[in-house]
Amino acid sequence: MRLQFYVLSDYNPKLIMTTHILLKDIENDIFSFQEYQLRGGYASVEKALRGMSPDDVIEEVKKSGLRGRGGASFPTGMKWSFLDRKSGKPRYLVCNADESEPGTFKDRYLMEMIPHRLIEGMIVSSYALGSHKSYIYIRGELMWIAKKLEAAIQEAYQHGYLGENILGSGFSMDLYVHLGAGAYICGEETALLESLEGKRGNPRLKPPFSATVGLYGCPTVVNNVESLASVPWIVNNGGEAYSKIGIGRSTGTKLISACGHINNPGVYEIEMGLPVEEFLYSSDYCGGIKDGKALKAVIPGGSSVPILPKELILRTAAGAPRLMSYESLMEGGFETGSMLGSGGFIVMDESTCIVRNTWNFSRFYHHESCGQCSPCREGTGWLEKVLHRLLHGQGKQKDIDLLVDITKKMEGKTICSFGDAAGWPIASAVRHFRREFEAFLTK
Repeated sequence: MRLQFYVLSDYNPKLIMTTHILLKDIENDIFSFQEYQLRGGYASVEKALRGMSPDDVIEEVKKSGLRGRGGASFPTGMKWSFLDRKSGKPRYLVCNADESEPGTFKDRYLMEMIPHRLIEGMIVSSYALGSHKSYIYIRGELMWIAKKLEAAIQEAYQHGYLGENILGSGFSMDLYVHLGAGAYICGEETALLESLEGKRGNPRLKPPFSATVGLYGCPTVVNNVESLASVPWIVNNGGEAYSKIGIGRSTGTKLISACGHINNPGVYEIEMGLPVEEFLYSSDYCGGIKDGKALKAVIPGGSSVPILPKELILRTAAGAPRLMSYESLMEGGFETGSMLGSGGFIVMDESTCIVRNTWNFSRFYHHESCGQCSPCREGTGWLEKVLHRLLHGQGKQKDIDLLVDITKKMEGKTICSFGDAAGWPIASAVRHFRREFEAFLTK
């Protein structure tokens, strides 16, 4: 079976007047160590290793309010504080660069264009956590980016920012790049660790959690590329300064992968709290709907979050402007809201067939299920079959209700959240576009 997905062949972000933390100087050629350092690169390593304790770094990250940028949005500083420091075992930091979520490509762009920004973040974060061996687990299809990371890591070694006794601080660290084999499930934290250990990428039962029993049975922290790349700015400027950017508990900036039926697809760095309507229609961002067509729906956080129709992506159910923030997109729960997730902003115009789009996503999740949990293994297969039946004019009224029933039997009943991720897009599509599903029913 051949799977079809959205492919963005040419993404060229357009920089606008806003606070740039991650994409600063992106318009310049800053692939090399020298160019990166000339623009302030690695200053946070010197500041942290020469003038801050590991606890000081963790405290600044806590103050910043930085939340995981991979989709779960858990507070990064709090996650670091859970790491077991008393076991006497080695501690590990692992960067999750798998990024297999359909509609999401911002980590790929960051690593490709500014590889040293991630490496700098890995060094400072490893120092804070006491990790002397750290890993970047990258999606296997991104071979050319892995090679760029390897070259940048060698430059960091040559200039004394990796290896033994970094900058004479007494802190030593080695950094490795590990290529996955293209399994979506390895984006899940514990499945990633299983794969890194050379095993089949199946999620682990929790507890124990990775903070106590992670890589090789040792205390481990797993963070997303964007999360770790934000740490140098926080160390250089202070956690309080970072917390003043954004809105409420959604602090700082966020990378958004914008694709679909828009005039300006690409990666954008926005301040949290930007109105969705401005992001969608401003010429500085998405530039409106392509070919002058009308907006139909948006999936705001990658394929695994609920889809929202036009009226609910621009305004909440209460009538307030919808904002690009964790809280605003979630307002109303899944009945009328969605999630910021990984920031994969997929836009659909009036010509989009929601039923076909939903079936396409269901094929992906059926294909990518690890098969470890029965509700997910069987449920994803049934979802694909029922949607295929509907799409090809062989469905009955009860099939639409069956789709919703299957998603309920999957949600919260699997080892990891894959079952939820496979069900949410389908349940929300039926909720908001039921008449479109009914149009495919056998008369």
